[in-house]
Amino acid sequence: MTFSLGIVGAGQFSGQFAKLFRIHPGVGDIFVTDVLPERAERLVADERLAGTFPSYEAMLEADSVDAVAVFTQRWTHGPLVVQGLRAGKHVYSAVPMAVTQEEIAAIIDAVRETGLTYMMGETSQYNPATVYARNQIAEGAFGRLFYAEGDYVHDMDLGFYEAYQYSGGENWKATASYPPLLYPTHAIGGVLGAWGTHAVSVSAIGVTDDRGDGVFDKEVSQFGNDFSNATALFEVAGGGSFRTNEFRRVGYPSHIRESRFRFFGTEGSLEQLATVSFWQDKKGVQDISDHLQPKPTLPPDDPSLAHIAPALRDAFTSGSAPVHDRSRLPIEFDHAPNGHEGSHHFLVDDFVTAVNTRSLPSVNAWVAARYTLPGIIAHRSAQQGGVRLDIPDFGDAPA
Repeated sequence: MTFSLGIVGAGQFSGQFAKLFRIHPGVGDIFVTDVLPERAERLVADERLAGTFPSYEAMLEADSVDAVAVFTQRWTHGPLVVQGLRAGKHVYSAVPMAVTQEEIAAIIDAVRETGLTYMMGETSQYNPATVYARNQIAEGAFGRLFYAEGDYVHDMDLGFYEAYQYSGGENWKATASYPPLLYPTHAIGGVLGAWGTHAVSVSAIGVTDDRGDGVFDKEVSQFGNDFSNATALFEVAGGGSFRTNEFRRVGYPSHIRESRFRFFGTEGSLEQLATVSFWQDKKGVQDISDHLQPKPTLPPDDPSLAHIAPALRDAFTSGSAPVHDRSRLPIEFDHAPNGHEGSHHFLVDDFVTAVNTRSLPSVNAWVAARYTLPGIIAHRSAQQGGVRLDIPDFGDAPA
């Protein structure tokens, strides 16, 4: 069984996923649309895809397209996802799910009412540290887990200027000021993807930027944002807490590891830095760095990465780590490009399997809401000087 797919947005990230969708045995024809038609045409030519559509609306009207994959700018996802679902298409969406609570609610309503598949492609769901922690939790090795940390530390100087210039055109500074806590899923998803709980309240602090280059400037920002760094402390259901750092001005090698995690339980703990990872218990310390280290599959100068900013290419050259169980993946992926610490193969296969078997994907709409909404509320808290706010919950996915 196969389905046809329409890719929405032919920017820096969609090409790598187009390649994986094309070789997956569960996907048939693939089409592309972009507001810049030449980018859509180039992606079709580079990846030998089926063709282009002149607009998203034309794609949604076509009977030849069964599902869409949204790779547009991050604040546009919510309305485009709802539009796709209401048009009768299954939807894969890049992160974040949405930028307001109302947009999240609209997606969940559309999924519930249409019965169609929605999945958010959160890479930390298959981050090696998250996979390892998830396995240790299942085995009871942590004892009672009571605290965790998830950081997304990616300095603007390491690729984000180029990325925003590529996607934002002449207005790029207005969009480069995107609030850090509205892009929370690479940190929150890695914690909750292992822990299996959800956040119920938050207090957050934002750091006002002082670079003075027109980025994170309230007078320039289309989001009215001047926070370049932010820290949030969340309370979780069932007791315990986790902390998230979203840093865009930070002396840290994000090209080596941009998401990092720590988990603490009554019997064991996991701690991760840029190049090392450790499992610890009351007996001692075990270096598990090699177990969580993906092996590169592409050199950073591979031609397929030509349209990705050089400082971002490491995110698209990693293979799988020993902790990853690849037994469920199609054989076609064995030598295919991977990325974001080995997550891309699993995300694509999750969506394809969910559509073809009409099952819930790992990061379905209800899970995606729990990975996304806490950041939205945290940003609101930071804007109010750290006041503690309750986080609404949309509940578990229906059985």
